[in-house]
Formats: sequence, structure tokens, C-alpha cells
Amino acid sequence: MADRPSNDRSAVTQPHGEPVRRLTGQKALVTGGSSGIGEGIAIELGKAGADVVVNYLGNREAAEAVAQTIIDNGSKAYAHRADVSDESNVQEMFDRMRREFGTIDILVCNAGIQKDAGLLDMTIDQWRAVLDVNLTGQFLCAREAIREFKRRGVVEEVSCAAGKIISISSVHDIIPWAGHVNYAASKGGVKLLMQSIAQEVAPDRIRVNCLSPGAIRTPINRQAWESQEARDALMTLIPYNRIGEVDDVGRVAAWIASDDADYITGAVLYVDGGMTLYPGFETGG
Repeated sequence: MADRPSNDRSAVTQPHGEPVRRLTGQKALVTGGSSGIGEGIAIELGKAGADVVVNYLGNREAAEAVAQTIIDNGSKAYAHRADVSDESNVQEMFDRMRREFGTIDILVCNAGIQKDAGLLDMTIDQWRAVLDVNLTGQFLCAREAIREFKRRGVVEEVSCAAGKIISISSVHDIIPWAGHVNYAASKGGVKLLMQSIAQEVAPDRIRVNCLSPGAIRTPINRQAWESQEARDALMTLIPYNRIGEVDDVGRVAAWIASDDADYITGAVLYVDGGMTLYPGFETGG
């Protein structure tokens, strides 16, 4: 494989000026918003003008810190604890959002977990836990959001769509991942769940899309990028030759939630630096 340029992100010029507040007046909910990709998305939606509910399960302090960052950037926000795999928790979360913010315009289904094991060692509890959070959680949240979107309809001065849902999947909705069959199955399910919902609700002017990140620098995958050896190995899988950052995903989420992307529904956007380009074949296999 040919030598690639440095993976030093500081050398990458990214001229981002003042954020465009294209989501002003909109109300967003980000599940799993207390850290990682969810944190990045929640903050970017806030920068774009949306008021944001930061859902979390385990770390209240982290979720409140994200909410405060959003407030400091000029939008409203609060943190809400809920297990997205629990139907009553989800309903209570949406009920509170209607009380606090009046409605919901944008749902980002980001909450997800991994419980890794080889197939023969994987327990039924590991299988069910991942499917319950990663897939059933998206179903429960999407159902509640769509009920509100349909009840309220289009409010033209806010958005030309009645509502927007962004499902967060993974490159592993198309790339198999041995040793992670529960996770890969859940993400493959997210992709077709999203597309089937998008097909069903498009006539109601509800847009449903999916962002599928590749390798993003978050605490959960620290072992894949923290050491030079690990980073070098990772770069063999990423033609663009840098690890992604949470704001790479966040900015795409803010754009696809906006009216600038109004004719896009049922789409999967891979935010992966080319990981899905099968880089092992770049020299002919």
C-alpha cells in the first residue's frame, strides 16, 4: 500500500465561520446525547438555532454539561434521563418535551450500545440488550415523534416539513463485523427500519434519513486511535487518512435536518472518510 500523508487533523484546513442558524425555532431531541457522536450532534443542532433535549441514561453530569454548552451558544436545552428501550420511559420523555418546548421538529435516534463477544460465546442477554437499545429504541422514539408530527402538521414559518428523523446507524449496516454480530445486526436493522418508515410517512411531509458514521474519535473506541500503532492500523481502513471527529457528524446532521435538504428522504449518508470504499482493493486486491 502506498504511503499516505499525515493523519494530523491540525493540518487539515476547515474554514468554518459563524454557524448558520438554519434551525431557529425548531425543537430537537437527541437520544444518547451526553457523549460522543450524540454530544456532537446536540451541540451542532443548538449552534444552528434549535432548542435541544439531551437524552441520557447513565451520566447526568455529562448530559447537563452538554445542555449548558447549548445554552451558552444561544439556544434552550435541558437534560432528560430515559431508557430508550423502555416504552413508558420514551412516552414520558416525549410528554415532558411537549410540556417544556411545545412540540418536536427533529428527532435524532443516536442512543446505542455494544456488548461484544464471538458468536459461540455470545449470551442471549448480550444479544437482546443490543437489539433492544439500538433497534427497538429507534422504533419507539420514531413512533412517538411521528405521532406528534402528524398531530401538528407543517408549520410553514418553522419548516417546510412536518418533521425530521435522523437515525444514527454505522458503516456496519453494510460492512460485516465478525465478533460483533449483535451490533451489526442492529445497525443493518436500523437502515431498513429507517427506509421503511421513510416510505410510509413521506406523504405526510415527514423526512426520515440515516447517518452512518465510520471511525469517529470517541471515548468508546479509544483503543482504536490512542496509540500510534493502533492509529496506523486504522488508517489502512480509511482512504481519507484521518479519523473522524464528532463535529463531522454533527454538521451533517444539522444540514440534513434543515430545509436546505428538504428533498432528501430515505437516504443513507456514510460519514466515514471512505471506509465503505473497500480500501483493501485500492491496488487491485
